[in-house]
Amino acid sequence: MSAHERLVWLHKKIAASCYPNSMHLVERFDISQRQAQRDFEMLKNEFNAPIKYSSARRGYFYTAPYDLPINEEKNTESEYVDILSTAEDSLRDATDELQLRLPYTATLQIKDKLTVMNLRRFIISKEGRDRYNCEFYNVDNFLSIMLVSDADITVVKPEWLRERIVDAAKRILKNNESKE
Repeated sequence: MSAHERLVWLHKKIAASCYPNSMHLVERFDISQRQAQRDFEMLKNEFNAPIKYSSARRGYFYTAPYDLPINEEKNTESEYVDILSTAEDSLRDATDELQLRLPYTATLQIKDKLTVMNLRRFIISKEGRDRYNCEFYNVDNFLSIMLVSDADITVVKPEWLRERIVDAAKRILKNNESKE
């Protein structure tokens, strides 16, 4: 994952009063604890975000309204590269940081709380009873995680994702029918 994706996700979570912490970043983006902490430091020191840590909520919050400057249209591509290059000294290739992929979203119905815990890195909010809104960047990885979870998961929406998993299941069943 790029630093841009992590910062945008982090900003969304803080702005939505979700009180994210470094463990949330570690789990969500599979990065080190130190890298997660550097992302919070970058947000505060390089982007001048008014963030504070709440020990009661065990996460960060904005102390004043704040817009992430890398989301502003007035930043040119070169300014964007300069911001990230200065802020994150471990950047190897600035073009990797310019990936502006938007995540896929899905609503899943999951009745098993253990499965909810296992999928928490994808879950961004709860929508009613046993329904969860998820974000993911790789459809195949997301579907494979759902399949190996060995739980009753229903894709509520989008329709194309449900169709894709049904088609895959039909193909697997057909390929493994008894041929006696």
